[in-house]
Amino acid sequence: MGGLSWPDLQCLVRRKPSTASSASAGLAEAADGGRGQRLAKTLSVPHLAAIGVGSTIGAGIYVLVGTVAREHTGPGLTVSFLIAGVAAALSALCYAELSCRFPSAGSAYHYSYICIGESVAWLIGWALILEYTIGGSSVARGISPNLALFFGGQDKLPFFLAQVQVKGLDTPVDPCAAILVLIVTALLCLGIKESSFVEGIITTANIIVMLFVICAGGWLGFRNGWTGYKGAEGYFPKGVGGVLSGSATLFFAYIGFDTVASTAEEVKNPQRDLPLGMGLTLSLCCFLYMMVSAVVVGLVPYRNIDPYTPISSAFAQYGMEWAEYVVSSGAVLALIASLIGGILPQPRIIMAMARDGLLPPLFSTVNRQTQVPILSTILTGTCASILAFFMDVSQLAGMEHLSH
Repeated sequence: MGGLSWPDLQCLVRRKPSTASSASAGLAEAADGGRGQRLAKTLSVPHLAAIGVGSTIGAGIYVLVGTVAREHTGPGLTVSFLIAGVAAALSALCYAELSCRFPSAGSAYHYSYICIGESVAWLIGWALILEYTIGGSSVARGISPNLALFFGGQDKLPFFLAQVQVKGLDTPVDPCAAILVLIVTALLCLGIKESSFVEGIITTANIIVMLFVICAGGWLGFRNGWTGYKGAEGYFPKGVGGVLSGSATLFFAYIGFDTVASTAEEVKNPQRDLPLGMGLTLSLCCFLYMMVSAVVVGLVPYRNIDPYTPISSAFAQYGMEWAEYVVSSGAVLALIASLIGGILPQPRIIMAMARDGLLPPLFSTVNRQTQVPILSTILTGTCASILAFFMDVSQLAGMEHLSH
């Protein structure tokens, strides 16, 4: 066998010309070999904000505030959220700049193909597909445990919602997770406008829950003198290092704004709306995170915060046990919104790779009626559903770590 020739090596570093971007030239049917239509340009700033906020605010905020406050920051948790938000904003500005210059489906895959080369783009494309698929599956897997509260415990859930141990398998199967993934897949097949509308409704409900936490918690804090701040050894008990360490952990609470970049081809005015959508997403998330964290560490001394249920246990200490149901509702809504945001980008990345000849061309087909890549959507939804059904969160988290 002979060695690789120079033309073989050249194909690994060849770059796509920037004029191939669908925004500046208007991606026509010929761009994918005449096999389908271009994606519908129907999204505006409110749609992008709904997708971005829904993808970013996961159920982690309902747990992270307790863990990070106890282990790293103390009452300085709010400052850590601000530092993490600024760091995420710098990353978002890079995404906004690239998505404005090259507003096409594919997100980081598309940018790396233009800026670096085909081999790196291939690796990034598959890394993104694995990340979104595994991340979506792990999010779906976390929904049924949160639903258990409303039924009086995990053992009282209906059979189609409960995790069931099957003989011969090491981990229980989760029909609820698989069904939810399939429902979200069907929703995404209806069209991007319909998907973003539903995402907006769920995200609005989740924001209402967070506003309840802020307002009710603020009222309790002012009435009782913010005992959490009084009982601390200063605002930064573990120093600046603790605050910075906490912000490094909290940065992951802002991951999700990149989902907005994957919809660039479907935005009416990408040069204006994409930066606004990402900016609004991060600004709103940072505000909510900071306010929720300020309330929680103000109600309860940071050493006494429950690391698993920090918000509901804080309310319970003031006689508001019923708030646990409100907080759990917010966690379920956040998980569903994150699930939609996790599955939405995958078909677009697959479609972009198929257009470039790196995947079979049938995956680049766009349905003429709904103007979304239905085949790619069904494929990714099916794979995510199978993973969510058979694998538990720890296994999925380990796989997601490898995909990074």
